[in-house]
Amino acid sequence: MHFDSGLSGLGGYGYAMKKKVLWRFILIGITVVLALVFFLPNTPLFQYMPGWWKNNMPNKGITLGLDLQGGVHLVFEVEGDRAVEITTERMGQAIKDTLGKKKIAAEVNRSGLLLSVSPNSMEVRKAVEDSYPLLTPVETGTKLVYKLSDREASRIKETSADQALETIRNRIDQFGVAEPTIHRQGTNEIVVQLPGIKDPKRAIEIIGKTAQLEFKLVDDAATVAAEIPAAIKPGEEDALLAKFAEKVPADDEILFEKSVNRETGEVTKRPLLLKKQVLMTGDLLTEAKVNIDQRFNEPHVSITFNAAGAKLFEDITAANVKRRLAIILDGTVYSAPVIQERIAGGNAQITGRFSMDEAKDLAIVLRAGALPAPVKMLQNVTVGPSLGTDSIEAGKLAGIIGTILVVIFMIIYYKLSGVVADFALLLNIVLLLGAMASLNATLTMPGIAGIILAIGMAVDSNVLMFERMRDELKTGKTPRAAVDSGYNKAFWTIFDSHVTTLITAAVLFQFGTGPIKGFAVTLSLGVAINLFTALVGTKSIFDLINSRKEVKKLSI
Repeated sequence: MHFDSGLSGLGGYGYAMKKKVLWRFILIGITVVLALVFFLPNTPLFQYMPGWWKNNMPNKGITLGLDLQGGVHLVFEVEGDRAVEITTERMGQAIKDTLGKKKIAAEVNRSGLLLSVSPNSMEVRKAVEDSYPLLTPVETGTKLVYKLSDREASRIKETSADQALETIRNRIDQFGVAEPTIHRQGTNEIVVQLPGIKDPKRAIEIIGKTAQLEFKLVDDAATVAAEIPAAIKPGEEDALLAKFAEKVPADDEILFEKSVNRETGEVTKRPLLLKKQVLMTGDLLTEAKVNIDQRFNEPHVSITFNAAGAKLFEDITAANVKRRLAIILDGTVYSAPVIQERIAGGNAQITGRFSMDEAKDLAIVLRAGALPAPVKMLQNVTVGPSLGTDSIEAGKLAGIIGTILVVIFMIIYYKLSGVVADFALLLNIVLLLGAMASLNATLTMPGIAGIILAIGMAVDSNVLMFERMRDELKTGKTPRAAVDSGYNKAFWTIFDSHVTTLITAAVLFQFGTGPIKGFAVTLSLGVAINLFTALVGTKSIFDLINSRKEVKKLSI
């Protein structure tokens, strides 16, 4: 009876084990299928899939990074002090308007980050300080001198960097670059990586254009306007500005419009005397698009204002009929048409002898919005696609050779158990690639290094377990008992090493940038998947072998 009972117990154990193993293999099968579905877009088979599959199933996969497919790596510095200057200048104009409405005679001038208001009277001081509490008095002699408070200046610099980041992101999205990388670096730097871009120069021009759109009146009534030449050659601008520096009225300035002769193609610059007062800016735009002029068959940019902008534009044109209104972008006059009548509806045109690409780029920067401050390029590194191809081929070769050597070593050293470890290694690679594809991760050379390191840890985990199992077999335990004991005793060692690596990867991801984050992502995914393949995948195979019959000897 005792003997039969033992057989019955063994049979019950085997059935329970098989059922447990079956559920593990179902779990492994589901994860493999999901990994293959997510990774499918990176294989040649994806082009043969039906339309419903491409529209409803994952269709992005893994994207190659800048170092693998070529592209541009740019670092820009946002000139925060200039953003403060721009704000100070606008505040100076606002003070003029406020004092004018209060019928207070005063003069307001800006010098760098300082605003001077004269005369110094209680009436002027009260009007300014009551309306603009963010201004801090610097001196109070014959005139009042103000600057923005340090706290407000710091806020403007921080905000300008954030706004510049979003503006650049919007421009790149409209330019059509796939999978760009854009992020802050330090307090005022922006890193832009554009993988696979075909025209780096054009992209750089779009990103760096400040796009400060302004509307100002041409001052044809000033005496000095008649003395300014109708056109000069490019390069003579500074000489002309120096010549007329003393003659230009204090509230006027000279800017230039580029003119191209239709017949000869000769380029000249037309100096225009403009009022410094900005009547309206591009922040009131809602749309900018390219149209074709039916008369000359040339592209121009049509702009549309929001409701407030349309009303302001209508008021400006109604008050200045028969005067010229200059449209200025980043200090360059694009056109200065005569206002023939009041213009309602909030529509205008920017003309300027554009090529189609120039018109499209201008529309992009106007739609995306103006940068809050100029940006200065600190670094421009172009990675050629040939270098990327070489990196891919070298990475493939290194990965294939390394994998083959590991597979052969494991089979020679651990025999049939080595084959089980190789299965876990293959499973690890499949699940890792699927996980990266599901996250639409960008694969870079550091990322490949993270994959290789994760694979190395997978092999190391199996070595720890196999060596522990060998020790258990030497003590006389059965193969089933040796497997169970080996896994149980190696578990905490493996778990501890993997958790430590995950913590390191988390720190790299939190504080790293660009390629460092790519390395952290692949490493952390590889470590998490390795825990699954090492502790579930290989254990399931050993349990399956042990559940079929009583194994007398383990091939290890």
